[in-house]
Amino acid sequence: MTGHLSRVAIVLDHPKDVVNIGGVIRVMKNFGLSDLRLVNPDEFDAYRLEGIAHRTRDLIDAATTFESLDDAIADATFVVGTTARTRTAGRPYSTAGDVAPIIADRTGDGPVAILFGREDRGLTNEDLDRCHAVSIIPTDPGYSSLNLAQAALVMAYEIFLAIDGGEMEMPRGRRATRPPTSEELEETFGALAQGLAAIDFYKARKPEAVMRTLRTLIARAEPDLREARLLAAVGFEIGNYLQRHGIERADSPSSDVTRS
Repeated sequence: MTGHLSRVAIVLDHPKDVVNIGGVIRVMKNFGLSDLRLVNPDEFDAYRLEGIAHRTRDLIDAATTFESLDDAIADATFVVGTTARTRTAGRPYSTAGDVAPIIADRTGDGPVAILFGREDRGLTNEDLDRCHAVSIIPTDPGYSSLNLAQAALVMAYEIFLAIDGGEMEMPRGRRATRPPTSEELEETFGALAQGLAAIDFYKARKPEAVMRTLRTLIARAEPDLREARLLAAVGFEIGNYLQRHGIERADSPSSDVTRS
């Protein structure tokens, strides 16, 4: 659904500060959004914007300006307004996370516009009347103010996840390997059991109970093969160490202990 991101338009209504516009452009670049629409910006300086949002000249050059909000959203089939607080007008509100899947779905019908109001006063009730949905970003009531770029970041992130997130493969550890087989895990448990017995770890403890706890812990960790083999090496190396230093080993546990 990557192409659907191109159908999400970020609309800034009467933005005051070029720094805030640059912050929004940087956010858009981060999350694959490319359609920026500006309604009567106080300032639009491509040179300054590129200095604020590096390597975004393509978005800056593609940005479009409009004389009115109605013109900016004229082609949108779904419009989402953003606001920092609920208003007295009776309208439903959603969080960014709740509305993002709806936005993702509606991009299949045509352009979707996400509206952000002027930094000092936001969108008016009349602006919100043009919206099919209104989104609020919950914050701590003691410090609820988000700047324009922050609000755009939250919305863009949720939209990106809703559209492209399901197709993303999260990076694995550099040395991650396949999961161990049951036989390989049993070798690990056997080596650990023998190593613990060699140093008389069990003493008053029941070997079966100790190994059962270790099995539970290791299973919960879901080790890969490399990690399982490292654990087995710990058990083997205990015995090797004792042998190298001429230390007498304690009795080895029975095979039943390793399988408890």
